[in-house]
Amino acid sequence: MPAKLFPAMKYDDASTALNWLKAAFGFEPHAVHKDDAGNIVHAEMKKGDAMIMFGGARPAEKSDPWCSEPMGVYVCVDDIEAHFTQAKAAGADIVRPLADTPYGSREYSVRDCGGHLWSFGTYDPWKA
Repeated sequence: MPAKLFPAMKYDDASTALNWLKAAFGFEPHAVHKDDAGNIVHAEMKKGDAMIMFGGARPAEKSDPWCSEPMGVYVCVDDIEAHFTQAKAAGADIVRPLADTPYGSREYSVRDCGGHLWSFGTYDPWKA
């Protein structure tokens, strides 16, 4: 399987963003996950063959840079172990170590040479 790239964003108000992205750009909800208070913690929207992922901004947390990062890229890869080994060997700035997630993915996060956040993992929102 070729790698699949998904822009991933954070919004101060994810519910407003969901409605705006639909009205302004024609994206349709694919999956919307909310917390017990009804706040969007993770959403996926699609338009044709394109998909974006986003959630509401949360307080910064050292163990998870995605809490407060405004934008990054998520890449779904087949062999996450080999990918992690390659990135580590190349000296990538690993900011979240390779680990299993509660939503069934195995993934890690790095900052590239320009400081941009990337995550690589096995989660494929097209199959979820």
